[in-house]
Amino acid sequence: MPSKETVRRQRSFGGAVGVAVLGLALVYHFFPRVFHVEPSATATHRAMNLGPMTPVAPASSSRLPEPSEVDAGPPLTLAPTDVVVARLSKKNTNLPDQLSADTPEIEALIARADKALKAGQLAGDPSSAAALFALALKDKPDSRRAAQGLFEVRARLVAEINQDVAVGDADSAGDLLDTLKLIPDSTDDVNQLQGKLKVLTQVRPLLAKAAALLQQGNADQPAGNNALELYRQVQQLDPDNAVASQGTLQVQRAILDRALAAVAQNDFKAADQALTEAGQMAPDSQALRDVHGRVDSMRQARANGLLAQARSALDAGNLALAQQLADQAKVISPDLAGLNEFAERLTNARLYASYKPGQVFTDRFADIPGQTPSMLVIPTGSFQMGAPDNESGREDAETPQHEVTIAKGFALSRTSVTVGQFREFVRASGYQPDSVKLGGASVYDEGTGAMRDDSSATWQNDYAGKNADSRLPVVNVSWNDARAYVDWLSQRTGKTYRLPSEAEFEYALRGGTTTRYWWGDGAPTGKVENLTGSGDRSPSGRRWSNAFQGYRDGYWGPAPAMSFAPNAFGLYDMDGNVSEWVQDCWHDSYLRAPRDGSAWVNPGCGVRVVRGGSWGSSPDQVRSAYRQGADASVRSGRVGFRVLREL
Repeated sequence: MPSKETVRRQRSFGGAVGVAVLGLALVYHFFPRVFHVEPSATATHRAMNLGPMTPVAPASSSRLPEPSEVDAGPPLTLAPTDVVVARLSKKNTNLPDQLSADTPEIEALIARADKALKAGQLAGDPSSAAALFALALKDKPDSRRAAQGLFEVRARLVAEINQDVAVGDADSAGDLLDTLKLIPDSTDDVNQLQGKLKVLTQVRPLLAKAAALLQQGNADQPAGNNALELYRQVQQLDPDNAVASQGTLQVQRAILDRALAAVAQNDFKAADQALTEAGQMAPDSQALRDVHGRVDSMRQARANGLLAQARSALDAGNLALAQQLADQAKVISPDLAGLNEFAERLTNARLYASYKPGQVFTDRFADIPGQTPSMLVIPTGSFQMGAPDNESGREDAETPQHEVTIAKGFALSRTSVTVGQFREFVRASGYQPDSVKLGGASVYDEGTGAMRDDSSATWQNDYAGKNADSRLPVVNVSWNDARAYVDWLSQRTGKTYRLPSEAEFEYALRGGTTTRYWWGDGAPTGKVENLTGSGDRSPSGRRWSNAFQGYRDGYWGPAPAMSFAPNAFGLYDMDGNVSEWVQDCWHDSYLRAPRDGSAWVNPGCGVRVVRGGSWGSSPDQVRSAYRQGADASVRSGRVGFRVLREL
């Protein structure tokens, strides 16, 4: 008698072989061409499940047979009976207490019965395994081997009946059930299997009709006449029905094919709908995962292609087409990488000519060597222009306070135009500034501490009439001189340069603040601008009579450009150093003033607006809202200008 260890090894080996056979069977039935076999050649039928599998000769007619419930869905392969029995059969707990060893005659009967069992001759004739085991028990009722053998016959019959029910073979299942009834202690199994067989008779016509609809292409449509609805009816009656499960997977494949066809037509919305429908059937199927992966890959490729076309359209200046292509890409893939970056580029293209707010650039001259002053892109936005009613030092000309919206970005020179930059213009253009043509300017007199007219002072002099360093802001220039300079920049670059409007200047000066000054409401605590500070001294020791208390910047007169801190937008000397010409004509209030940031200009006006404080302005004159008017021909050692470039 074999040892327990030997038996354990035999069982393990048998289980492994069973699993391997099952795997080969699955591959063989689902993918017969792997074994170079056509699917039509694999049809088999089990003769009442009482013997080995025997092939059936192929039909001679070329006409397709009528679909049956067995054909509903892909071929169904079940595990070998031995594997099913090993997995499903319960341990026999009703073995008799054997009082004596089996006689040689009993052992011979049991040997014959074992041989019949292995050959598949389970029941139905005197030489079957059931008949021989029963005969052995009749002669020796306490034979445990005979009782166990009869138990195995019953287990095999139950397994084979279940297999027949699973594939819809009601005839074979009924025949085997009649045989099972003859086996002792089979009442519970018979009752259970009769229930299954009854359900099978109910679902067979449903499965047959579903198979026909599936062949006709009515997988899930139209409503009320499609295979999917019938398979779901079957599953309500028989939740474990394998044919219905396989049929549902076949319907899912048809819907997945529809998803791929939609993607091929770039209809990703329809593809997503099909994937959602397919996911409701079998959310964990490999086919669904595969198609999901393919659709996602094609989605990304299509969306990236559209985004690349949108970038090309943007580079070509076709903003409408760029927006259209980007919108299409977003519909296909809302989370596509690069969409946010492109949206920012498109916004910048619309508002800032593809620059970014805060970006610094210069334009090179197209026809001669040279370049423009350094320009800074100012962001769009809205602000309250003018002084509020409660602001200390407020003047009537600064009212009424009103909202102005800067809807289009622009670039402003980071500093006032310097002497060196203006000299380049004069040399290259031959322009004769008003300080030369009309003679003189108003400069600071150290002896009196006041401004005086000097007929010999020109744009090449500083605030006191001395030769100016090229890094200083140019002064002693008129509004007409400033206008001539920006016109020259436009000619040299092909871009639109001009003086800023009064609204644009105040918007840029404030830098998003609403306080009295761009740095706050009182005297600065650090060196923010070239202002009149109580700690400043002139070359002869003069002091300011009206100055920021406790402030000292170290300059009496203009300082070189960019000597102090920039404001919130990154602009230098907006409220100190020198006051600056702007484009507007002078009006003594803001009644009827434009609210879009444009210049308020009257044809032929001779008085223009000056904005921003200077090195000699009192604290009230440095306020962000402060404004004054001056004749366009005025040249002063306290007034210069900066330039604006339209985007």
